[in-house]
Formats: sequence, C-alpha cells, structure tokens
Amino acid sequence: MTRWGNADKMTFLEHLDELRGRILRSLIGIVAALAVCWNWSPEILHFIMQPLRVAYPHVTFITTAPTEGFSLHMKAAFFASVFLAAPFVLYQAWAFISPGLYPHERRHVIPFVGFGSVFFVAGGAFGHLFLFPATFRFLGQYTTGDIQYLPRLTEYFSFYFWFVVGLGLVFQLPVVIFVLARIGLVTPGFLIRNFKFAVLGAFIVSAIITPSTDVVNQTLLAGPIVALYGLGIGVAWIFGRRRSDRREALLLALCLGLELLAGGGSRRALRAA
Repeated sequence: MTRWGNADKMTFLEHLDELRGRILRSLIGIVAALAVCWNWSPEILHFIMQPLRVAYPHVTFITTAPTEGFSLHMKAAFFASVFLAAPFVLYQAWAFISPGLYPHERRHVIPFVGFGSVFFVAGGAFGHLFLFPATFRFLGQYTTGDIQYLPRLTEYFSFYFWFVVGLGLVFQLPVVIFVLARIGLVTPGFLIRNFKFAVLGAFIVSAIITPSTDVVNQTLLAGPIVALYGLGIGVAWIFGRRRSDRREALLLALCLGLELLAGGGSRRALRAA
C-alpha cells in the first residue's frame, strides 16, 4: 500500500475544499467553546490581569469607551476558547494530513493531539506565570518619578493575547517535528546538522515575541525554544522512519559534542596564554 493512499487521487481543488472544511470545523469548535467560556468571562478576565499585577501590585486598569467592558469580556472568553478547543483543532489538522500517511502511522493521532494540547497549554502557562511578569518587571524600571503607569485594559489584553498564544504556538515545535519525522521530511541527522541555525532562529523568534529589548528576557524565551528543538531531535530519533538515520544522528551528535569540547579547550588555552 502506498503512503498516500487515496490522497494522490484528489485534485488540487479537492485538497483546498478539504482544507476549507477542516478550517470551518475548527472555527465551529472554537465558537462552541466560546459559548461555554462566556459564563466565566469575569473570572477569565481577572486571571488575565494577574501577570501585570505581579510586576505592579497596585496597578489600576482603565477603559476609555463605553463598549470596552463588553468587548473585553467577549475577548476574554474567546481567549479561553482557543485553549479549550485546542484538542479539537489539532485533531482537524491531523485529519487533514493523515491521508498522506501509512495506515499504521495514522494511529499516532492520540499522541499528536494529546502532546500538542499539552505543549500549547504549557507554552501559554510559561508566558503567563514566568516570562510575562519578568518582562514587565524590566519595563517597570522606566516608570518612575513623574511617570504614572495607568494601562488601558484593551491594549494590555491585545498585547497579552498575542504574547501568550504566540508562546503556545512556539511550544508546538516538538509536535511539528514529530509529524515531519513521520512523513520523512526531517531526520535526526538533519536536525543536528542545523542546530546552530535553530539557535539563531530561537533568538530571532524571541526578539519578535518579547516586547522588551534586553538580552535577559529574550534569552529566557530562547532557552526553552532551543530545549524544545532538542526534544524534537529525540522525538525524530524515536519516531523516525529509518535506523540508518539514527546511526547518522548519533555520529553527528558525537562529533558536535567533541567539537564543543575542543572549542572549550581551545578557549581555555587561549585565556591561559
């Protein structure tokens, strides 16, 4: 049986129609989750405010339009619905790509949806509990003297939403590598060979997501991204298609480790000289 099964019999327009259907189902799932989360919108909005209160315990949020209160409760419910509907959305993504897999590979739907949901929530939690307060502590250093910080709640929410959801998407890296490894587009050896580019990309992504320009906060985000890339190498090792790739990856990992050790030894020798 071929890898693509009946997928190779579909035309380009049929693939687009299938993609449209999956996106529509995902949106319906998010709307259903929104209806559920609406009942807890005040609690959700209060939860969203907490990271800033960690950095500014006595902060006062303001609104400047009569409709902002209602729209903020709606946005807060939508924010929670994105996380609540994440397993369903991930399943729709898997259902779209699964025709291109072997039948035995399609059984990986549970780890894909399960780990994808866990990493999405973990990324959001990392931003909410750790990176977001640390960022505002740094920015708070410049709100002194004659400057009084009175954040507009709508602007704060927009910043928080894209910050946290962006981190959730970034934390999908091991899941994406899992899919690419199963399809055969990446191997452990390929990932190890491009490790230096992954480190560069991690700092670029952290510079885009992190609002502050200091290196400390950017490193706080880039470090976990590099760790997730390393986890992705392990995922590709376990779920990769060919053992020869694993042997190649082992040799490359040994070479990389020896190169790092040699570089460290050379730097120590230069400092001693």
